[in-house]
Amino acid sequence: MEYNFRAIEKKWQEHWVKTHAYRVSNNSPKPKCYVLDMFPYPSGTGLHVGHPLGYISSDIYARYKRLKGFNVLHPMGWDAFGLPAEQYALETGQHPAVTTAQNTAFFRKQLDNIGFSFDWEREINTSDPNYYKWTQSIFLKLFNSWFDRSLQKAVGIDKLIALFESNGNAGHECPGDRTISFTAAEWKQYSEAQQREILMHYRLAFLAYAEVNWCAALGTVLANDEVVNGVSERGGHPVVKKKMRQWFLRITEYANRLLEGLETVAYSEAMKEMQRNWIGKSQGAEITFKIDGNTDNVVTVYTTRPDTIFGVDFMVVAPEHELVAKITTPDKKEDIEKYLDYVQSRSERERMAEVKSITGAFTGAYAVNPFNGKLIPVWISEYVLAGYGTGAIMAVPCGDQRDFLFARHFNIPITNIIGDAFTGEEANPTKDAILQHSDFLNGVNMKAAMDIAADKIESMGIGKRQINYKMRDSGFSRQRYWGEPFPIVYKNGIPYALEDKDLPVTLPHVENYKPGEEGEGPLANITDWVNIDADTKRETNTMPGYAGSSWYFLRYADPHNTTTFADRSATDYWNQVDVYVGGTEHAVGHLLYSRMWTKALYDLGEIGFDEPYKKLINQGMIGGSSRLVYRIRGTNTFVSHGLKEQYETDALHVDVNIVDGVELDIEAFRNWKPDYNNAEFVLENGKYLCGTQLEKMSKRLFNTVNPNDVVEKYGADTFRMYEMFLGPVEQSKPWETKGIEGVHRFLKKLWRLYADEQKGLIVKDAPATPEELKVLHKTIQKIDADTEHFSYNTAVSQFMICVNELSTLKSNKRSILEPLLVLLTPYAPHLSEELWHLLGNTSSILDAPYPVFEEKYVKESAFNYPIAVNGKTRTELSFALDVENTAIEETVLANETVQKWMEGKPLKKMVIVKGRMINIVI
Repeated sequence: MEYNFRAIEKKWQEHWVKTHAYRVSNNSPKPKCYVLDMFPYPSGTGLHVGHPLGYISSDIYARYKRLKGFNVLHPMGWDAFGLPAEQYALETGQHPAVTTAQNTAFFRKQLDNIGFSFDWEREINTSDPNYYKWTQSIFLKLFNSWFDRSLQKAVGIDKLIALFESNGNAGHECPGDRTISFTAAEWKQYSEAQQREILMHYRLAFLAYAEVNWCAALGTVLANDEVVNGVSERGGHPVVKKKMRQWFLRITEYANRLLEGLETVAYSEAMKEMQRNWIGKSQGAEITFKIDGNTDNVVTVYTTRPDTIFGVDFMVVAPEHELVAKITTPDKKEDIEKYLDYVQSRSERERMAEVKSITGAFTGAYAVNPFNGKLIPVWISEYVLAGYGTGAIMAVPCGDQRDFLFARHFNIPITNIIGDAFTGEEANPTKDAILQHSDFLNGVNMKAAMDIAADKIESMGIGKRQINYKMRDSGFSRQRYWGEPFPIVYKNGIPYALEDKDLPVTLPHVENYKPGEEGEGPLANITDWVNIDADTKRETNTMPGYAGSSWYFLRYADPHNTTTFADRSATDYWNQVDVYVGGTEHAVGHLLYSRMWTKALYDLGEIGFDEPYKKLINQGMIGGSSRLVYRIRGTNTFVSHGLKEQYETDALHVDVNIVDGVELDIEAFRNWKPDYNNAEFVLENGKYLCGTQLEKMSKRLFNTVNPNDVVEKYGADTFRMYEMFLGPVEQSKPWETKGIEGVHRFLKKLWRLYADEQKGLIVKDAPATPEELKVLHKTIQKIDADTEHFSYNTAVSQFMICVNELSTLKSNKRSILEPLLVLLTPYAPHLSEELWHLLGNTSSILDAPYPVFEEKYVKESAFNYPIAVNGKTRTELSFALDVENTAIEETVLANETVQKWMEGKPLKKMVIVKGRMINIVI
């Protein structure tokens, strides 16, 4: 009875589908466990062996928790909207709906081939109208809500309107425009358009004009992380800044709650720090500076060091700041316009990077320091961004390196004040003493100086204390076709929300995805869809890719609901995701917005928890071990790796699938590409040996490996265990196909514990020996702990140790081998199920009880003592752990080896350290 893995795996995969083995109920007396993967985008290239690492990790955990008695939700779906899908469709000349369906089917087949325990009856697809209907519905909940700062939660917009009608906006500062202030009487006198414009400045989903990254070639706005060195990450097309009316989400209102929430979740400290840095909370003050000779304009800056105001030598305003055009003097207009053209070509990432070449332009205007009347030149520079703080800074060269370099570069005089302030005996300065000095810099008493400065600024009426966040509200509009349409219509230019009964707003079928005029999305070209009537038009932008992924974990709880995004009873039952597995590339964007949507839905009473994910596991990357061939320059002759130094060569990547280890299959290489049909080779010992290089797994580098090929050759169980055996889940590691053979041999060796090729099943019902029970229970203890803590590589090692020890003991006892299969099930489910049934079990191993560790079987009853004579070990003797010292002394002294080394000398003393050693002193 051989280990025919192909037949076994096909058999049980079909059986599990037929019997709905992974169907999960929302009603169970068992405790729940929700295990979730960051769902994949189904690209045209399919999965390579690096992609399943996280999925295998979560699958092992999900199966393990099921065996431990939990009702486990482990779903899968598709993040199917977005720019990559649209571009792939354009490149292949197909409709994105067609390519997405094809790619999804291919991904599904690859995943099923690996034997995952997904409940496919809960499958979701973000591009399915039955799904994005509810994405649109949640967007409307955000649109119809505002963040009440006094309650620190989202509240319906109708309550805000009631507040305006009774008290105006007193006590409820406008987050979108802090200059907006009105009484109840004034509110009632406003037109509907004016009222709706004010409400837009409060809504959690809102429209605003903003500088965006516009890519004409792609016809869409790009997020900051989609722009690299001034061009689009996808395609390398030019990107410029453009002011457009865009939808945004007011995530900044949740900044503090997002920070506080990090203390309640089990993310790695590195992940938490990434989110803290992105949010960027700081405390300081806003200060207003008047423009000299220009009474209508002021510069408002935010600073974390208001105590340095006497050290301000110049000010810098963001180039895109609306004040620039108002204060630039005529003689500086040409310089400013030239500089603005330069900044247009710069991505925000480049502008935020460490300054290598300092750039800027002088506006010709001067601000007035309110404390000493000093005139301060106002410059513009790319290192100040309009969306951070107020878009303007007061520069203190004596206290900031970047300000210092800027001043030096442009020959701006620097006030030499460091060391003047509060040193020596004046360790606790009075308020008057601080204000008499030329600045507030004070090493020991910095906080006191800052507080005094802030008090003075507020008393003078030129500023106020302020908490700021580096994080900004995120653009939520995309000028592309393949995304969720907004459930918004415009009547006479005023935006109105549709009602849930009008959803979904479905994507119309189009053949051409070219952008509309003035940067509008492709939907703008479909006039009969856009124009509902003479006065009513649809929104022509679509939502970004992260819209559907911000809430998808909730839909899995109730995926077929047609009346709401998920019934409250279902989300209350499954609650938070217990373990969320995915890559670190989603550490900021996706996680932050998913957390914000969850908090908003919690505030509005839609769900009962305000953090989506309890525990986060970030899997590492499986790198591609590339193979290189070396072509002698100017020829079609390739020289083996060990001989390449003898020639002038060019290194070329070769498909790893035609290389066995490092030995190139020469005929396969010749057939790989027409250029190589007539290739010649300089060999080493009759072989062509390739070079190796660890890189990111990429189709471009020919180092991707299709998991289907690996599964076909070695089996899904081998593939699963090998991926885990490569190293800790969180670490990146290289893939090496040749290394998988060791894991495959291990599984065949395990199979032979149960079955012989000639005799068939060899398992017996005889009682287990103490040695066998010890091996089993050591394994139960180790596998249980390692699986619970995602230490899968050491768990696989323990399985190997266990099989080796049982093989040595020639163990074939049912009481040992049956529980071993249950332990193995999360890792190698197909083999385990097959052997389970061969042992005569009729129910599935998927629901077998998990073995219980019993310490009595591993507890040592004896110890093998090293016996030393005068400190030198001469022999070893075993004694029961509870034996009396007198019995030990008698046995040791009677031992022939001990007597030999004592050489007839009398015993002075015997030192016995229980459980460690015995030393004879003569």
